[in-house]
Amino acid sequence: MMTNPIPSKGNLPKSLLFGGLAALGIMPQQGISAEKGKEQPNVIVILTDDVGYGDLGCYGATKVKTPNIDQLASEGIRFTSAYAPASTCTPSRFSLITGQYAWRKNAEILPGDAPMLIKPDELTLPALMQKQGYTTACVGKWHLGLGEGNPDFNQQIKPGLQTIGFDYSFIIPATNDRVPCVYLENDQVVGLEANDPI
Repeated sequence: MMTNPIPSKGNLPKSLLFGGLAALGIMPQQGISAEKGKEQPNVIVILTDDVGYGDLGCYGATKVKTPNIDQLASEGIRFTSAYAPASTCTPSRFSLITGQYAWRKNAEILPGDAPMLIKPDELTLPALMQKQGYTTACVGKWHLGLGEGNPDFNQQIKPGLQTIGFDYSFIIPATNDRVPCVYLENDQVVGLEANDPI
């Protein structure tokens, strides 16, 4: 579990925010960097599905009001020349977390019972952040596969997100239309009842 709270409004500008539902939240474990006495910035990566450059107020859109996202952008970092490596969810998430082009792995939108696309021995952004003293978390839609495929949601699922650099996770495995639609916290179904297995 993350040890540091999310920064208050007063110190949010010290946070490093990058744009675009949360893929990872990365916080310094002790709040101190390798340089003695210097505080490391918090890093929050937000990745959303089906949002374009012209959909948010911080980029000039006016049709739909986005005051909270606009505030994050004004107090953090807003990308103006960043591009998604793919136009769909699974490949974009894969590229963001691994730094690899999704087409090199044939990453496409996965079915709900797919094996984990990112292998435990692959270099990932969260694993690199851990090496720098950060506590990492993934919250939201995952859609990068779980376990070895056809996961048994009645058991802890391995390999899971902790094997690729996340200290904590609270995810929905795929999309809401994939069965079973469950929430997983640290690779286990939340609220699973032994007398009512999946």
